[in-house]
Order: sequence, then C-alpha cells, then structure tokens
Amino acid sequence: MGRCDRQPLGSAPSAQRAFPPLPFAAPDQPDAELQAFLEQASARLCHWLGSAASRPPLPGLSVMPPVEPQSRGLGVDQLLADLDLVMDGAYNPGHPGALAHLDPPPLAASIVGDLICAGLNNNLLAEELSPSLSRLERSLMAWLAERIGLPAGSGGVPASGGTLSNLMALVTARRERGLGTCGEAVVLASADAHVSIGKALAVMGLPPEALRAIPVQADGAMDSQVLAVELDRLARAGVPVLAVVATAGTTVRGAVDPLPTIADLCQHAGVWLHVDGAIGAVFGLSDRHAHRVPGLARADSVTVNPQKLLGITKTSSLLLLARPQALERAFATGLPYMEPSWGGGHGGESGLQGTRPAEVLKLWLGLRQLGLEGLEQLLDGAIARREQLERGLADLGGLELRSGPLHLLAFTPASADGCQAEIWTRHTRQRLLDAQLMLSRPLYDGRHHLKAVLGNPCTGSPELERLVAVVASSLPLQPHQLP
Repeated sequence: MGRCDRQPLGSAPSAQRAFPPLPFAAPDQPDAELQAFLEQASARLCHWLGSAASRPPLPGLSVMPPVEPQSRGLGVDQLLADLDLVMDGAYNPGHPGALAHLDPPPLAASIVGDLICAGLNNNLLAEELSPSLSRLERSLMAWLAERIGLPAGSGGVPASGGTLSNLMALVTARRERGLGTCGEAVVLASADAHVSIGKALAVMGLPPEALRAIPVQADGAMDSQVLAVELDRLARAGVPVLAVVATAGTTVRGAVDPLPTIADLCQHAGVWLHVDGAIGAVFGLSDRHAHRVPGLARADSVTVNPQKLLGITKTSSLLLLARPQALERAFATGLPYMEPSWGGGHGGESGLQGTRPAEVLKLWLGLRQLGLEGLEQLLDGAIARREQLERGLADLGGLELRSGPLHLLAFTPASADGCQAEIWTRHTRQRLLDAQLMLSRPLYDGRHHLKAVLGNPCTGSPELERLVAVVASSLPLQPHQLP
C-alpha cells in the first residue's frame, strides 16, 4: 500500500516528505501489502466463524481498544490486534444456541460480496459511478419483484433496513394518492405492526393519531372485518386514507395478516396497500412456502429483508413495487450535477438515499450461491425447527404458545399475570443463557414472553431438546421461589 502519494505538481517540503506513504492500494500493480493485510484479516474472520460453537452467543464484557486516532497512523499488526479485541466482544450469530433475534449467520458468498463491494467503492447514486452494478441492481430487483408475484415491469430499490423501506413506501403512497400536503391523512395498520410505521409517519410530519391501529385476532393477524368497518367509516367522514399497511410476519410471533382479503378491501376503497414483509416476504420466493404469505402479488409495495433469514450480510432490505416508476415520481430531483442516465434511471432518483453502496452485490452472489434448491432447504429447516420446538413445548403443558405460519415462536406461562411472567421469563432466560441458549424477552400483550427465532441453520435437534428441558425445569417454580 501507499503508492498513491505522488506529487506531480511540485516538490513537497522536506518535512512532509518524511511522512510514511498514505495507505491506499497501488493503482499500477497488485499491492502485496494490501493482499497480506486482507489475508490476515480474513484468517481472523474465518477463525472467529469457525470457533462460534466454542463461544457463547452473548459474550461477556470485553476489553475495548482506544477509539481515537493517534498522531501517526498505526501499522497492520496493531490494527489487527485492536480488531481482535472488538471481535472478542461481538454478538455471535453462528452459535447453534443463538435463537434470540432475526440475525442469522452470514452466507459465505455474501461475505465475499461485502468485501468486493467495499473494494470497488462504487456509488449507486448515478450510472457513471456504478455502470455494471446499476444494471445488476435493476435486473435483480425486477426478478425478485416478479418472483414474489408482482406484475411484469415491477421492480424496486435496496435500502439500509426495513425502517427505511417502509418510510419510502409510505412517502411514495402519499405522492401517488395526491396527499403530499394533507395533514389529515391516516394510515391503517394492525396493532402488532412494526414500530417503524409510527416512525415513518413522524418523519412525514403526521401526528401520532394518524396511525390507526386495527386489532388482531387470536392468531395475531389483523381483523379484516374491523378494517372493513374502519375504511367505510373514514370514507363517510371524508378522512383520506394514505395507505393500509399489512404485515407478513409480525415481530414477536410471526403472524401474517389476511393479505388477499385486505387487498380486496384496498382495491374497493382505492387505497394503497403496502405489505411490511421484512420478516416473511422471503417465503414468497419459494414455490413450496409461498402459501405462508398469500396475496403478496396484489400489493402496491412490499418490504423484503433478505438479511433476516437468508444469511445476506447487513444491511439488505428491499422495497419492491408493482409500479416502480412511482419511486421516481416521489423522489426524483433531476440530479443536475450528474450526466444523464443512459440505461434506465439513476439510482439516486429511485428512493430517499443518494449515495448508496452496491449492497446488491452480496445479495446477488448469495442468492446464486444458494440456488433455488438451497433457498427451499433453508426455509424448510427454519419451519421444521419451529415445528419441533412448538411440539416439545406444547407437550410440557402450562405454556401459552404464540406463533404463526413462519419461523418465530413466543411463549409464557399460561396462568401467569404480568408480574409473574416478568419474573419467570427473566429467570428462565438466564437459565437458558447458562445452557448456551439465547432467547429474547419481548413484552407482548401486557406480559413478558420468551421468543425463539428458528432461522439459524446451525441449530439442530440437540439444542432444541436442551431448550425444552431447561424450560421444563423452570415451569414448576413459583414466582416467590425465584431469585
């Protein structure tokens, strides 16, 4: 490294020439120092990934290196030593007992895609800044949109997380509905909709009461009859509805709203239908599992997060639309400082983000490494693990199980009140951590639950059997017996 420090415009003062060369890759030949640096860092990462089972999912406190840069830049050895300290304290998604969150271990090809993306350092703001990658992104978004059933000509744009995807969808819906300056518009969503919907409305300048919560039924899915009544009531009152947000995979239990019925209601009312499928829409990519999220094809827009189950490295969220031209109508500025597009539009005109890395590269490589058969196998495994755990916990008796058609499962003692559930879940979660099993502890419907996310392909039957055994040993304990 360090051959980009030539000074053709004149001699630098002698004091400046005493500095070491800047650490950039040489542009005129392969850089041996860079290659050695990458190889050493890759070896550390491979060791970290390959030793996941020997470390707990949630690490203890670790030593942190200094955060501030020193006067002189550090050499490779010190940088790698500091990197080791950070890695020692990192969450460990590859551990077979990592079952707490929607954060699976990464696909090998996705790791490579992230590395190449960083090295290319292209910017999908404009085509001349990312010629091949802009074309790749448009093509892959179109394939994904049509794969989940959206019509020919559909497409979309990647985003840094489902929160941004949902925001862009609602901004686009407001523009398409002609409600850009309307402060009275409302959004209807289930009571179990993700918190990002409320955030989006706040960013859009709408008051909290603009989000109208529709209650859920016993299975956690939106009550479509209540939705129908509310849509009719708002129409008679002259209150404009910006959009209905249906959820394909709620955060705690993985419930899926009745998308076909909701689509019928939205079509009748002339209302935009956005599906927040950050958790569940990937099942629509599979012929064998698409029935778990029926009705995606009838949405105006869909949020999809490959990072939550497919092992695509963060961040990987997509906003797919039946009419992707609506994105440019909502966000285009003309980019007067860039040359005109020659192949279908600048990436910076299709969504809120301007500068964007080539996140599509890791998604493209990851999907091609999996193949459709690998995708089916990954989804098969997630569902099979949830079904095995659900059977094991149901056999214990005394638990209220909350699940859906996907790979999430939450549970709490059936007879416990809010205080008792808080104590039991806190105590049992610690027991599970002691057994190298990490579950999360969400507050849902007024009581704390333990939640397992069964998307980790490293998790096997032994871990699930051990989980059931720990829960079984905790169930007889009464709240007054717990520490």
